[in-house]
Amino acid sequence: MASITVRALLMLSIFQFLPKVGDELDEATRERMRLRAEETTQLRLLQLRRQEQSSSAWGALLFAALQHWQFWAVAVVLVLTFGLCWRLRKRSHQPESSCEEESSGSSTEDEEEEGEGEDSDDEGRLVKIFAKRIRGALLSTASKRRVAEDLVSDLLGVFQARLANSFFPVLGPAIGVGSAFEGWNPRGRDAVYRLLVPLKPPGGHSFQLELGTAEEMPAKNCVRVQVECTCMKDQRVENMLCFVHQPEEALRRNQDSNLLSSLCTDFYLDAQKIACWFQTLVSSAWGEMTQWHHYSMKVLTSCRSCKMQLRNASGRFLFVEVMFGVQQGDSDIFLSSQATEAIFTPGTTWAESYAVAEAKFFRHMAKQAPQDTFHLKCLQLCAGILVGTSFSTYTLKTVVMHLLNTIPLASWRRKEFLLRLQDIMWYLRSSLEEKRLNHFFFGNENMPEDIILPPSFQAAEPLNLFQCLVQDPAAHATALRELEELQDRLTRLLFYGV
Repeated sequence: MASITVRALLMLSIFQFLPKVGDELDEATRERMRLRAEETTQLRLLQLRRQEQSSSAWGALLFAALQHWQFWAVAVVLVLTFGLCWRLRKRSHQPESSCEEESSGSSTEDEEEEGEGEDSDDEGRLVKIFAKRIRGALLSTASKRRVAEDLVSDLLGVFQARLANSFFPVLGPAIGVGSAFEGWNPRGRDAVYRLLVPLKPPGGHSFQLELGTAEEMPAKNCVRVQVECTCMKDQRVENMLCFVHQPEEALRRNQDSNLLSSLCTDFYLDAQKIACWFQTLVSSAWGEMTQWHHYSMKVLTSCRSCKMQLRNASGRFLFVEVMFGVQQGDSDIFLSSQATEAIFTPGTTWAESYAVAEAKFFRHMAKQAPQDTFHLKCLQLCAGILVGTSFSTYTLKTVVMHLLNTIPLASWRRKEFLLRLQDIMWYLRSSLEEKRLNHFFFGNENMPEDIILPPSFQAAEPLNLFQCLVQDPAAHATALRELEELQDRLTRLLFYGV
């Protein structure tokens, strides 16, 4: 095509400058005409080459693009996929409903409005992952808690009917205590559902609490059983004998149901004898329970409480522990049969327990907290990393209770989750460095009104839970090293899930 065009131009140039017939031209004129024709031809050839080069360049680009159409197709698919994922992730951050009824009141516990905070970033996704993981454990705990409550309530109903005319202790309604009833559960499926059964004296008897001093570790608290004159009381009861004025006859007639001879040691209430007595009642009454059709039950060995292992048809276990307590006046503080930290605890020694007051504190916080409050999730997450250290869950719970009393509940929501974890570790570190962690219920002026404490608690000096570190520098150094390990564990758990 190009050669034909060149030849045509050459022909046109020749035709343009052909001499006319009859013209007479000299030799010099013809030479100038010839040179001019050659220059014109060269100029037009140069223009044609430039046009051909330009067309060839565009053609090469178009041909290369057509050769790589697969690349552009993949690029378009990737762009569309990215846009779709972005829309789905944006929609996933809209509020979700939750059936959790515990830590913060009711449903929608773990979700917030889409526009609130910065949940679309990595921090928000991290918090959401842990929230769902912990929420599943709490839901399982809530259902098992109801089973444990119903079981113990039915057992007590059977016992009360059997013991109506006896002189054994009167069993009060059970009170759920411990982490499983406070709304957090660091042990997962191995959680123990603890309930405290208040003991009240039967007719003709009274309980006198003999409290030890705070300096005694552990304090030697005892419950002395005294008989009272019933000559002028309980006249409605036929053949009612007075243990004061008719002791021999009263003891003889009530030999099988006598509190002093069966459950006391030297006139003091014996926690070990009470535990053994209650275990016998459970074993004998199990056949009358409706739960007998759904669970197999085994009473586990325990010196100061009644531990029951229940197994359903699918082979899953439920552990329930019943402890016993004597109330201090009308307060939320009890003397409990729960074992102390001592190597050997006599049966007549009872530990001062704050478990009922602690459970009431967490219920109070649950009523006041916004729906998406994360204080229980913070507590559960931190408690789960204590395994293998000298730190107890009670120490960590005390730290969180102090922080709940100082940081507004509105600041424990999901978007502040990581900040509150940092506050917990900071408070623990500060307490360790000062070798001082105050007991929550002693000398604390900022106490919810619905928690009833003995008058001596309010006027008492704060009790230092880290007093042992003051007296033992080696233990203090070990605790500081373990705190560094806890911080490393928490970091690995947050960023790597292990």
